[in-house]
Parts: sequence; structure tokens; C-alpha cells
Amino acid sequence: MDNDKKNVCVIYTGGTIGMVHSEAGLRPEPGFLSGVLRDSPVFHSEGFPRIDVVEYEPLLDSSDMAPDDWNRIAGDICSRYRDYDGFVVVHGTDTMAWTASALSFMLQHLGKPVILTGSQIPLVDEGSDAFANLSGALRLASCPEFAGVTVFFDGQLLRGNRTVKTHSRKFSAFSSPDSPALSDIRADDASPAPAADQQATVTFTPIQPVKCGVITLFPGISVEQIETMLTAMPDGAILRTFGSGNSSQSDDLMKVLRRYTLAGGILINHSQCLGGGVDVGIYAGSSALQQAGAIPAGNMTLEAAMTKLMFLLSQEGERESVIATARDRYVLNIAGELIA
Repeated sequence: MDNDKKNVCVIYTGGTIGMVHSEAGLRPEPGFLSGVLRDSPVFHSEGFPRIDVVEYEPLLDSSDMAPDDWNRIAGDICSRYRDYDGFVVVHGTDTMAWTASALSFMLQHLGKPVILTGSQIPLVDEGSDAFANLSGALRLASCPEFAGVTVFFDGQLLRGNRTVKTHSRKFSAFSSPDSPALSDIRADDASPAPAADQQATVTFTPIQPVKCGVITLFPGISVEQIETMLTAMPDGAILRTFGSGNSSQSDDLMKVLRRYTLAGGILINHSQCLGGGVDVGIYAGSSALQQAGAIPAGNMTLEAAMTKLMFLLSQEGERESVIATARDRYVLNIAGELIA
């Protein structure tokens, strides 16, 4: 046995990567991916860490992922944290960026790599991207310089809470707007994160049930529609605005939004643009939103903006105190989600 090998825990939640063909179409096959990792000589060859697998039952389609599943993943990492040098979370691609963003906030003082990966095509199919994604993630998960929550896909290691899924079919399914890759195997390029304390005690804050939602503005949306949607999300709302954070400046809309924030709802101004983000004051529309109590999301991704809001609202304490603290902390860079 090579005592110099690192130990990596694979948390297999499900996804396309481990599916097999059936008469009804692709379906999860319990034990299949775990068996490949256990029995395939290539995963035990030089350059690979020792691998243990935690397989979820049932295996999940990532479209069915919910905050309780994020809590389970984070809890499994914390309970095994001292035993491994890194973690690979095998996950479906559809909500991978959401899980990566959530974990980046939930796992504080993380001094080891937690890498999410999956594939667009199942491992059983010829020409699949599964082997390249899985093998790359396993190798990088044993590198302490890549501590933190990341996504590895198509040769690139991306900061988890800066990642979005931008294509439903291409192997290059994920992008990191306004933020370069931490590592690009194809270009042999790497920008490691600052050294982390691997012996630090990681802390885990579960995400609690909160009544939040997303409202996307479009030309012609009525004030009545917005008001109705806000009533269903009393804790917080992401308002997806135009350009650098602009909306209509109508008095009726501003009254509705101001009434919402005064009642304790946290309103986040988030741009629909993939790059650039909210920059209050360039146009009057963004200034009006700020005066109504909206907090600018800067250049956060939608996934980071929402999971950060959910995380902040999940802190312990009286509701009024939690809301006040969440408003103050929202504009701070908690886990690398904001790029200067």
C-alpha cells in the first residue's frame, strides 16, 4: 500500500453520470458508479488518491434537490472531515451550481477541497465526458491548494459560488462569469486559493425553511403581479432587474417595494445580465430601488444571491435580529461570492 497517497471521500448523490439505459430510458443504477470506482484499475493507479464512496439511497435527480439535501451533503462532509484530505460530490448537472453555492456558505472554515462534478453523458456511453470529469475531480481533491467548494467540469476547476450552468448539451456546460478558472487542465494553468488551515474545525450551518423567491422583471409586468408574488415570499425576494440594476420608477411600484421592506422582507436587486452585475447610481432606476430598501447583489450569480439569502436567514436568533444582521452582512464578501 502506498502510504503517501491521499484519501478522498466520494459522496455519490446521483445524476446522469451513473445512469444506465433501460426500456423506459436512462435511469439511476444503484451500485453502478460505486462499483466502477471500486473495481476499475485505473482509479487505483499512480496519481489517484485512495477512494471511499458514500452512495445515497435513493440516488437523486438533481432537479429534485432541495435544501434538506444540501444539509445532508454538508453533514456528511463534516462527519468525515478529519478522515479525508478532500471530497468529491458526484451530482447531477441541472442544479450543481445551486448546491455548490449553498455548500460554500454552509461550510465555514473549510480547509480542504470539496469538488462537485458530474457529466452530460452517462459513463456507460461511448464518448462520455464522465471519466474525464470524475478522474480530474479525484486528482484535484487531493491537492490542498484548492481548498474550498468548487466545480470541476470539462477540464476547468471553477469557484463553486461563481459557477452557472450555461449550456444543456455541450461538455463545456459551466461558466464562471467575471471570474477566471482556478485551474484549467487543458491549458496547464492554475490559480490556487490562499493557503488554508487543513486542521481547522469546519463549521456547518444548516439552511432552514425560509419563504423566499425570485421575481424576474419583464416589459409589461404589472405592479399587481409583483405585489401578489411578494406576498408569497415574506422573508426575502430576489428582484431580477434590467442592466446594471434598473427597474421602472413608477410611484406605485416603489410604494409596493417600500411597504415590503418596511414589513421585514429583504429585497435583493439582482441583474439579469450574466456579467457586470448591479451598479447603483449609474441610472435613476437603480437609485429608486435602493431608496425603496433594495440591497444590491453586486456581481453575484443568481445561485449565490439566493443561497446566500437563505443562509443568512437561517441563522439562530429572534427574527428581527436575524433580519437586521442579514441586511448588514448581505453586501459583505462571505465566501468569495463577490468579485471586486
